[in-house]
Amino acid sequence: MSAFESLILGIIQGLTEFLPISSSGHLEIVKAIFGSEAVGEESLFLTLALHVGTALSTIIVFRQDIMVLLKGICSSKKNDSHAFALKIIISTIPAVLVGLFFEKQISVLFDQNLILVGSMLLLTGIILFLAQRTPKTTKKVSNQKALLLGLVQAVAILPGISRSGSTIAGALILGIDREKAARFSFLMVLPLIFGSMAKSLLDFEGIPEQLELTPLLLGFFASLITGIFACKWMIALVKNSQLIYFSFYCFIVGGISLFYGFI
Repeated sequence: MSAFESLILGIIQGLTEFLPISSSGHLEIVKAIFGSEAVGEESLFLTLALHVGTALSTIIVFRQDIMVLLKGICSSKKNDSHAFALKIIISTIPAVLVGLFFEKQISVLFDQNLILVGSMLLLTGIILFLAQRTPKTTKKVSNQKALLLGLVQAVAILPGISRSGSTIAGALILGIDREKAARFSFLMVLPLIFGSMAKSLLDFEGIPEQLELTPLLLGFFASLITGIFACKWMIALVKNSQLIYFSFYCFIVGGISLFYGFI
């Protein structure tokens, strides 16, 4: 794994984790361009570094929300923070169940399958197009809607379906306020990211002797910095109803992926 490849993957991870264009789908496309040997035995460590970077960027952007939430949870009195935390927990259940019982089946899909990636990008484009046409409301996330968004998030494990795009679009279609939809979408993924990182650490059998830290650090900082930028940008885009541009982007990239996948 070269430093250049790690830097490119870090930038793509940071941008596409928050923008509604599928981080997993774009990473699979880039890996196909670099070739399967480009990632090698360091892939697990690089994946961990990239996810730590995007998780930290989420924490930095939403640090005030998270502090208020944690203070409220620690309070002995029942408050809005307890209710919000319950909704976050409810939203993670579907993805956790899918990850536990279908891990092997899902891992097979992450093998530079451009036909699958292209198809799912087209689906993401359709979802974003539909969400763009929803009227603005001031409704909040209920427990039932949190579960529905959790189901959407579980389906978004497939490479090519944007997790942020599908959950935000799903929230808008359910009639949730645009800013609340973006906030909930970004916060609901944090438990899954940290859970995935913990599982990855437990699965490591040891650190490869030839493991180079420079590419990992480059990937980490690239995903962190671009993640902060993309997260703030995405919130503004949702508030200003500008998801339609990413819908067209997904149509174009999805079509190109299908073309190269078939040939």
